[in-house]
Amino acid sequence: MFKKISVAVLILFCTVSYSQIGGKSVYQFLNLITSPRQAALGGKILTIYDYDVNQAMYNPATINAEMDNHLSMNYGSLFGEVTYGTANYAYTYDRHLQTFHAGVNYVNYGNFEGYDENGNYTSDFTGSETALSFGYAFNVPHTDVYLGANAKLISSTLESYNSFGGAIDLGALYVDDYNDINIAFAIRNIGTQFTTYAGTRENLPLEIMAGISQELEHVPLRWHLTLENLQQWNIAFSNPARAEGNIDGGQTEEKVSFFNNALRHVILGAELFPEKAFNLRLGYNFRRGEELRILDQRNFSGISVGFGLRFNKIKFDYSYSRYTLAGNTSLFGLTINFQD
Repeated sequence: MFKKISVAVLILFCTVSYSQIGGKSVYQFLNLITSPRQAALGGKILTIYDYDVNQAMYNPATINAEMDNHLSMNYGSLFGEVTYGTANYAYTYDRHLQTFHAGVNYVNYGNFEGYDENGNYTSDFTGSETALSFGYAFNVPHTDVYLGANAKLISSTLESYNSFGGAIDLGALYVDDYNDINIAFAIRNIGTQFTTYAGTRENLPLEIMAGISQELEHVPLRWHLTLENLQQWNIAFSNPARAEGNIDGGQTEEKVSFFNNALRHVILGAELFPEKAFNLRLGYNFRRGEELRILDQRNFSGISVGFGLRFNKIKFDYSYSRYTLAGNTSLFGLTINFQD
């Protein structure tokens, strides 16, 4: 039974995470992009430094006093009954201790029908995973450098199997106000399983990332560039559909070039009117675009778009991300400012 569940979850997250990287570790839901603003910009943006309380989930060094008393709630669905989302809140204690952040991230896999090895129906079951996070950041004295960390408690239930784990995220951010450039670095999901599903200990989805962004001087636009999965250089794989026949009647695998593999680490995004009440966003994830595209047919995989709209103390965000012809995702977000 557990093998069947594992196969179903593995298929889901190989699709969500865009490559074979998604099948090598446990708690893959930690890599889901759950913020509409993040998703619209291509995902995994590390350099947003403003009131966006969702940003701390990707780089804890961005926790700052502008997030004080902001509450965000995000919701999305994946390919059928699978739903996921987050809630985040930040509170500034005082000017010395600065700002603390708390968040919850969850995914619900919906209902499954259970069968035994002979194909006989047994009972229905469900699966879900949750992570609670607590974060803090501080400014290195007399510098423009910020350092932060998140501590996460992780719970996973798949049918009758349960696992509990913990992880931390570490982040750094350099803010150059004069040139309006932000540079960031983050290591996410450093941790372990405290209890395993069935006696086998598995690795967490460790990821190392770096990013840079800049707001243009005469245009109200901020561009973002992220380098993902820096812990592993070769993240490309040969697509069997692109294999070529050889003179011996066999198949020659596709050869992924150095440049093609390098591009798969890159995510680009741009936000128009980033500091206004209305924002437009566009992003492109090279790895998603390359690995989910269909041969001889343009399906625009890797592209994402979205917008943000603020009414007084309420901000609504929406994103649409293109995956395949058969499945795409929309994310909805609501942020409330409870400051007086």
